[in-house]
Amino acid sequence: MKGWKLLALVLVSLLVVQGGAWASEGGEALEEEGGDEATYMVADPLEPWNRAMFSFNNFVYFKATKPVAKGYAAVVPKPARTGVKNFFRNLGFPIRFVNEVLQGKLQGAQQELFSFLVNTTMGVGGFVDAASRFETLATYEEDTGQTLGKWGVGQGIYIVWPLLGPSTVRDSFGFAGDYVLDPVSYVNPIWLSFSVRGYEVVNETSLSLDEYESLLESSFDPYVAVKDAYLQHRASLVEK
Repeated sequence: MKGWKLLALVLVSLLVVQGGAWASEGGEALEEEGGDEATYMVADPLEPWNRAMFSFNNFVYFKATKPVAKGYAAVVPKPARTGVKNFFRNLGFPIRFVNEVLQGKLQGAQQELFSFLVNTTMGVGGFVDAASRFETLATYEEDTGQTLGKWGVGQGIYIVWPLLGPSTVRDSFGFAGDYVLDPVSYVNPIWLSFSVRGYEVVNETSLSLDEYESLLESSFDPYVAVKDAYLQHRASLVEK
């Protein structure tokens, strides 16, 4: 039972941490394509359920996640919060490295490996993104969902999970793969893993405050806007 609880926790955090990225990048893609019309169509037969979960997740975000993140940002300087973000990204090296290899991107895997070594040593355990000073050590976002897409696995239907947020059948399985590769998943006892992941979520949210709200406020139907933003962002990652 504890294993399933830990899996659920990691899935929640993975999505929340990426929330600012897909909201802002996907939102920009929507503007370029013109309005809320989706470029990447995915079936949404569970729309009544999805809309209910969308409302529930928004309630949690605005009533819990955002207030805590704002308070945290008020007392912790941005350079320190950026350092924490760098640390957790460096810690997620296994997810990106393994998926680079599985996709046959051997040069990318090599860059990821050397970037990890540089940040872990010169970057004081990853708190400083020292590798960004070297153009040849550029790294990219890679995860199991993208790997499944590269292998030709279709997205399946769109689904909004309670707390987990927007996803597809393919990405839901992908989250499970990321869980296996994520070092934080193996932190024991479970309350300590929960604390570490919760801190990462709060820290990440504090660095992207109001980005999600901007997407909601600029759309006629926030549910459709978020769905399109998520799907377009995920599709663009698979295409790269």
